[in-house]
Amino acid sequence: MSEVKKSLNFIEQIIEEDLKGSYTEQELKFRFPPEPNGYLHIGHASSICLNFGLGERYNAPVNLRFDDTNPIKEEQEYVDAIKEDVVWLGFKWDKECYASDYFQQLYDWAVELIKSGNAYVDSQSSAEIAEQKGTPTVPGTESPYRNRSVSENVELFEKMKNGETPEGAHVLRAKIDMTSSNMIMRDPVMYRSLHKKHHRTGDDWKIYPMYDWAHGESDFIESVSHSFCTLEFLPHRELYNWFISKISNNEDFIPKQREFARRNLSHTIVSKRKLLQLVEKKVVNSWDDPRMPTISGFRRRGYTPTSIRKFADTIGIAKRENIIDVSLLEFCIREDLNKIAPRVMGVLDPVKLVITNYEDGEEWLDTENNPEDENAGTRKIPFSKELYIEREDFKEEANRKFFRLTLGKEVRLKSAYIIKGESVVKDDAGNILEIHCTYDPKSKSGSGTEESLRKVKGTLHWVSIPHAIKAEIRLYDRLFTVAAPDADKEKDFMDFINPDSLQVITGYVEPSLKDARVADKFQFQRIGYFCIDKESTKENLIFNRTVTLRDSWEKIS
Repeated sequence: MSEVKKSLNFIEQIIEEDLKGSYTEQELKFRFPPEPNGYLHIGHASSICLNFGLGERYNAPVNLRFDDTNPIKEEQEYVDAIKEDVVWLGFKWDKECYASDYFQQLYDWAVELIKSGNAYVDSQSSAEIAEQKGTPTVPGTESPYRNRSVSENVELFEKMKNGETPEGAHVLRAKIDMTSSNMIMRDPVMYRSLHKKHHRTGDDWKIYPMYDWAHGESDFIESVSHSFCTLEFLPHRELYNWFISKISNNEDFIPKQREFARRNLSHTIVSKRKLLQLVEKKVVNSWDDPRMPTISGFRRRGYTPTSIRKFADTIGIAKRENIIDVSLLEFCIREDLNKIAPRVMGVLDPVKLVITNYEDGEEWLDTENNPEDENAGTRKIPFSKELYIEREDFKEEANRKFFRLTLGKEVRLKSAYIIKGESVVKDDAGNILEIHCTYDPKSKSGSGTEESLRKVKGTLHWVSIPHAIKAEIRLYDRLFTVAAPDADKEKDFMDFINPDSLQVITGYVEPSLKDARVADKFQFQRIGYFCIDKESTKENLIFNRTVTLRDSWEKIS
């Protein structure tokens, strides 16, 4: 039993302690509460895995609740994308909820707070309110409107709701303590006037609740037992509890807010505002651009739900913020794709190889689909006199450490024959146009002959030229050149954009890929992992590089 306790993270420890106290397992309920003002990113993936993972661990319901209280930034497009992401990660929510579902209840409670002397309408400007809030070391000063009569407050608040007052002319504030050491408790704003159309409620409302007011009350309405937030909401916990105490009469089931640290990913930003800048300024093509740290971006790039969940599980939950090296995420996807991705052959920088002693025609060779999966079987690949190999796999002259093709030395062609470099054909500028070689016809892989068992140090991938399929290859890399692009106070994060984050080249792949479908994943042998992009067609195959076979950035750093 003690070993199990050691494996618990601090969030689980909180729940276990609560279960020893006043909570029962039947009362446990969690929620994932995104604001639909952008696409979810890798940080949200950790929160999704935390909340839904707790639901699975304790067999408790988890609500998907959209905190849609700001009509200026929120759209149905984002709602749909968020739902798709959660489903893709493999989770199911108990109820689909919206803060906008509770607008009437929130308004009614706000009126009750006004009548009980716990809220008032303030007619100061936002700048005036900010100035009279004071500083962490200087107490705030009371608004000149703080002691308006209840009847005047109720009347004004109703006019705000009906749109009978100018937008921004008034706000509703909680009446708490302008001298509190916690500045969030210095009469926080509960409602602001916005004469904007909401993506769900249309023009029904002219006032919208602030996050602090809507969030805790939504938890209360839904009987959420544990509301997990990131660390920046720690100072808000006091206000969360204060609001709930005013509407619950301290008799009902009270939600508990607790905080955990963000896990920032290196060479990445996760600010929705900055991600939106990348889209609007055409640095990337869309929210699901494979360079984006959005869940949809990772999905399009070829990441799997298993790899994202493995990553979230590996980094765990902590009380202090830190930066997680993106190489850990890349390790997780390599590990998963190594198990499931079929091996295929593709050449990205082709040079022509001519086997001078091979007769014209073709033969079909057997090759394994995935050595990591004994049930993956084999397939046939065509072999002919003329092949493409990678240009970097040949040197006219090379030292002893070069184990690929060179003149006078032998290498094996994967699943085929041993060849020997003989000569080259060059253009007038000295560029190699063709490599001529000979092959050992008795060295066919898997034939069992003595020659086939000969050991040579190099093995090359290749594609038969008469059968090769031309493909667009998109080589994606890290979007930023530094680990923390938004940490430099002297520079804009845009200054660290990696100019080589995307290279588009033409390559050639084996014919088995002609029927590949969108999102199909493959390992291009000796190169990396790739998937079919959603823009791909039968006439124009497009492959996105998910990740290289090895961490090339490790050498650079």
